Amino acid sequence: MSITVSTRSGQTLELEGRTGLSLMEVIREGGVDELLALCGGCCSCATCHIFIDEESLAKLPPISSDENDLLDGSSHRNERSRLACQIPYTADLDGLHAQIAPED
Repeated sequence: MSITVSTRSGQTLELEGRTGLSLMEVIREGGVDELLALCGGCCSCATCHIFIDEESLAKLPPISSDENDLLDGSSHRNERSRLACQIPYTADLDGLHAQIAPED
């Protein structure tokens, strides 16, 4: 099971996904340091903002009001924006492609 991550610099990495981790943890453990995740996954900072590929969006859990509020503070938010800390990795997400959002 894997996900593909595109960094801000244009590098593309294939990372091993593990059930029980959030996408934020999968990405950070895969060595992508530009995903800051300053709050450690508490949904309080939006520094794990990512864009999800269109095909995978429907497989994600619904966005919470807290996540929605944090994303509203980003000037880079779009219809594919999510916080990686709020998405648990499951086998359904195998093949997901995420792009690290620009810093605000």
